[in-house]
Amino acid sequence: MVKRRYPDQPVVGIGAVILHEGKILLAKRGNQPAKGEWSIPGGAVEVGESLEEAVLRETREETGLEAAEPELLDVVDQAHRDAEGKVEYHYVIIDYAVKVKGEAKAASDADELRWVPLDEVEAYVLTPSFRRFFVKNRKKIETLNSVP
Repeated sequence: MVKRRYPDQPVVGIGAVILHEGKILLAKRGNQPAKGEWSIPGGAVEVGESLEEAVLRETREETGLEAAEPELLDVVDQAHRDAEGKVEYHYVIIDYAVKVKGEAKAASDADELRWVPLDEVEAYVLTPSFRRFFVKNRKKIETLNSVP
């Protein structure tokens, strides 16, 4: 198992951008780092798993939704240092848009799920990496949201 806290190298993670009727599905993080902050569903890639398999699995585990057709959007990273300046967490996160079926229900390490209108996302307490991703990719996300 990859050591997440005080890692020897960055941990590879994925994020799922799930859109529906002008809203994006946000997950309130249930674990550190960033416990209590909002982001998109996602998690770490498991050994032997493709990135696409990981985003489909993580979507199912965190939301109960069956995901399909992952489309690469962007890659972001986030390093968090402790009070002594040591790297406590370091993630490289690969974000995909996915299409989903089913009803969203918080599971796994998501404390809560919420469908948020795109124009309200930045008012939430977001993880730093998701805030950067959203600001950088907002136009792309809005375009994806308008596609049936």
